[in-house]
Amino acid sequence: MTEVSRVIDVPPEAVFEVLADGWLYAGWVVGSSHIRDVDRDWPAVGSRIHHSVGPWPIHIQDETVVTAVEPGLSLSLEAHGWPLGAAAVALTLVPHGDGKTLVRMTEHIVGGPGKFLPAPLQALVVKPRNAESLARLADLATGRHARAGSSDPHP
Repeated sequence: MTEVSRVIDVPPEAVFEVLADGWLYAGWVVGSSHIRDVDRDWPAVGSRIHHSVGPWPIHIQDETVVTAVEPGLSLSLEAHGWPLGAAAVALTLVPHGDGKTLVRMTEHIVGGPGKFLPAPLQALVVKPRNAESLARLADLATGRHARAGSSDPHP
């Protein structure tokens, strides 16, 4: 299992707002290129984001399913992305000082050909990608939070 973490300068509920908006998934998940549909009850257990993976025009249509959720605290997903297969992804939000959040993201491949790659090789691909995903999540959460606290509609 590979883990990355990042402190984001907003409270956990602000980070979870981004996670709870399935239409923002391609904005923070590296590799997801297009959202086709989001189940109305996202992020309830069993709900899905229908997305494309990879660059146009050779992208693959796939989906991500919620496997567990604790609103404001954690979100667990099974992310499908051929050709590697499926991965179990967990995001945990921990209050970290005054108004900040420590986000931990773990991932391990649970299905498809990628499951047979040795853990150190998986980590070579997964760790930098997930670090970038957390950087994008931080930008989205920080930007939304700043806008929500601003009286200027276009800060």
